[in-house]
Amino acid sequence: MTAAPVLTAPPAAVPTRRAVRPRTSNRAAWNLAAVTVVWATSLIVVAVWVAGGEVQALLAGGGDTLNALGRAAGLASANLLFYQVLLMARVPLFERGFGRDGITRMHRIVGFWSFALFTAHIALQILGYAVSAGLNPLVQAWEFVWDYPGMLLATAGTGLLLLVVVTSVRRARRRLRYESWHLLHLYGYLGVGLAIPHMLWTGADFTANPVATVYWWTMWALTAAAVIVFRLGMPLTRSLRHGIRVSAVERDGDRGVSVRLTGRRLGALNARGGQFFVWRFLDGYGWTRGHPFSLAAAPDGRELVISARLVGDGTHRLAALRPGTRVLIEGPYGTLTTDERRGRELLMIGAGAGVAPLVALLQEARWAPGEATLLVRDHTAGDALRVDAIQRLERERGLRHAALPGPRAATASPWLPQSHAAWAGADLVRYVAPRPADTDVYLCGPRLWMDAVRTDLRRAGVPSAQIHLEAFTV
Repeated sequence: MTAAPVLTAPPAAVPTRRAVRPRTSNRAAWNLAAVTVVWATSLIVVAVWVAGGEVQALLAGGGDTLNALGRAAGLASANLLFYQVLLMARVPLFERGFGRDGITRMHRIVGFWSFALFTAHIALQILGYAVSAGLNPLVQAWEFVWDYPGMLLATAGTGLLLLVVVTSVRRARRRLRYESWHLLHLYGYLGVGLAIPHMLWTGADFTANPVATVYWWTMWALTAAAVIVFRLGMPLTRSLRHGIRVSAVERDGDRGVSVRLTGRRLGALNARGGQFFVWRFLDGYGWTRGHPFSLAAAPDGRELVISARLVGDGTHRLAALRPGTRVLIEGPYGTLTTDERRGRELLMIGAGAGVAPLVALLQEARWAPGEATLLVRDHTAGDALRVDAIQRLERERGLRHAALPGPRAATASPWLPQSHAAWAGADLVRYVAPRPADTDVYLCGPRLWMDAVRTDLRRAGVPSAQIHLEAFTV
C-alpha cells in the first residue's frame, strides 16, 4: 500500500482488558411479538377467504374464478394497507420490534405489494362480474362506481394512493423537495381511510361472516386509533409536558449548525445516544413540517442537542432559530443504541451529518482509552461537524479519531476518499480494528454509502450481528 495510513499515529497500546456489560436488550422479544402479530392477522385473512367458499369458486372456472382471485387480492391488499399505515404510525410494538431501518425497508415493500394487489383486485373483480353478467368490462366498471355503496369513496381513495405511489418512485422523488414529498405522502392515510370502507359494506367475505366483519372493523378502528394516538396525541402531550424550547444556536464547522434545547424533566423522555426525534419548530409559516434529526450529544436530562449540515430549507431554517422558540417533538425513536453492543471494542464510521449520533453514542458508551475508534468521511475538511466534541473525547477519554475528507475513491471501496484509494476497504478496517470479532461497528450516513462500508466490514471479519446501522428516511 502506498497511501498514507488512515491514522496519524499507530494504534494505541491496548490497555488491560475489562469486560463490557451492556444493558440487556429486549429487541428479540419485541421482534418476536411484532412478527407474531403480522403472521396471525395474515392467517386470519386466509381463513376468511377459505371460509367464504372461495376454494370451490376458484376451481369453478369463468367469472367465479376471476372473482375468487379478485377477492383474494382484495383481502391481502386490505391487510397490507393497514400495515402500511401501522408501520409509519410510530406504534411502539413495530418501532421496537423492527427498528427504523427495518420499518423503512418494509414500508417500501409493503407499499409496492399492497398497491399491486389493490390494482389486481379492481381489474379481476371488474372482469369477473363482467364475464358472469355478460357485460362490457367498461360498463361493469361504471356500474361498480355509481351503483355499489362506498365505491365513490373507494375511487377517490384509489386516486390518492396512486398519487403517493407515483411521487414515491425514485425519479419523481428526486424532483420534489422533501417537505413537498412528505406532505403528499400524508395523503396515503386519507387514501386508505377512503378505500377500505367499501369492502366492509359490500364485500361478501365481510358481510356474510360475522367473525370477519368484527375482525375488519376492529382492524380499521385500531389503525385509525394508532394514527391518532401515536402520531398526534402522544407527541402533543409529550411536547406540552416537557415544554421544550431552543436555548442556543451555534455554528458547527464551516457548513453546519448545532441547536441546544432545554425543557422540563427531560430525563423522563428516556432518550438514548444514537436515537432521533422528529422536530417541529414553532417559528412561523411551515412549522407543521417535521424534520428527523438525531441527538448529537448524549442526553443528560438537562438539555438536548442536534446538529445538521446546511444543505436545504429545513437545515437553513435551523440557523435562523431564535432562543425561546417553542418546539414540538415526536420520539425518541430508533434502536441504534449501546443496547445492541456485543464486543469490547467500538468502531464508529460516519459520513457527513452521520457523525452526530455516533458522537452521542461514544459519549454514552463505556470504553477504555484505545478501545474506541471514530472514522469520519466528509467531502472537504471544512464540512466536519462536532469537531469540538470529538476533540474532547480524544483528550479526556482516549478516543482514536481519523478524518477522511476528499472526493470519493474510484475503487472497489467507494466509501473511502481518493487519498486512500490504494487501500482495500477490508484491509483498512483490519488496520483500525485488528480484533474484528471483538468489535462492534456503528454506521451512520447515506444508505448506499453504508451498504458499501458493510460489505468491507464483512470481508474484514466483523460478524454481521456486530454491525449496527439505521436509516430513518423513506
